[in-house]
Amino acid sequence: MEMEKECGEERRPRKVLVIGGTLFIGRLLVSELLKAGHEVWVLHRKPEHDLGKRVGNLVADRNDIDAVRRILAEHKFEVVFDNVYDWERGTTAAHVEAAARAAAHPGLHRYVFMSSVAAYGDGLNHHEGDALAPDEHPDPYVRNKAMSERALFRLHQRNGIPVVTLRPPFVYGPGNPFYREAFFWDRLRDNRPLILPGDGRRLMQFVYVKDLVWACLRVLEVPGAAGHAFNIANPRPITQAELIAALSEAAGKKATVVRIPREKIYQAGGRVMSPPYYFGAYFDLPPITMLITKAQRVLGFKPTPFDEGLRETYRWYVRHGPRRPVDYSFEDKLLAWAQATTAAAQ
Repeated sequence: MEMEKECGEERRPRKVLVIGGTLFIGRLLVSELLKAGHEVWVLHRKPEHDLGKRVGNLVADRNDIDAVRRILAEHKFEVVFDNVYDWERGTTAAHVEAAARAAAHPGLHRYVFMSSVAAYGDGLNHHEGDALAPDEHPDPYVRNKAMSERALFRLHQRNGIPVVTLRPPFVYGPGNPFYREAFFWDRLRDNRPLILPGDGRRLMQFVYVKDLVWACLRVLEVPGAAGHAFNIANPRPITQAELIAALSEAAGKKATVVRIPREKIYQAGGRVMSPPYYFGAYFDLPPITMLITKAQRVLGFKPTPFDEGLRETYRWYVRHGPRRPVDYSFEDKLLAWAQATTAAAQ
């Protein structure tokens, strides 16, 4: 998607803070903000960054409420992108609300929070008006995203803070630090079979990282965006079997697919959220899908076709993706079981 899309409000440079601008989404966001002429700062835990001399550096633990308050009191930003989630400790609604309160001042134009489709908890075809997951949801990531959104929209209603939340599903694209697309392409390049859990019909939904960053910049420009959530995704969910086919097509490889029941995978020790992975990091989750008509109508959102985005991502993977030795022993065990089961049935 072209970043230079016409907007409904006059563009002008703004002083922008990206909380967490040194990884996947944040790096591209910082780059596009610079291209658009904004003054950009990042807040992260390390004393230095590699984003160039034009990007200001602020050091704090995102979950240290007092430190974040102190920095936001010293620097008045017109736009704040709250982009970080601490996967080890969790980033709670208290952390997010404290940062939004500290960022609030008469010149604040937007506080943009990166939420997730997970905030819905479960279910298919969600639109933005659907209820989010309850406070007592057992998954901390789901719970924290949903509670953070509720806290932010209360601040918007009561204090007028110009909040926007974005709800992406699985984000893919060049620079992805999660072992997802590369998981499959490593195996295709090594002429390995791909394991398909269950019947392969479990739905997944994706968004290209460039489309998500486009939406981040777009909500700065649309006058009526404040106070709203937006689902930012490809319009059509796909099955896991379709995902393998699309990844194979992007790589120009023919996939050998072996279907193995999830129960067998779990019994053998396979995990979704930590190694040993069998279908990419976090990829084999119960489906949550959503509709994007609001983003299309209000923001003019036009997602990149999945095959086009995957081709560009594969080109990046071939040129820049780290090629590390992969331990296939767990998958070999599953494949041996599948082969033995097939032989016994003949």
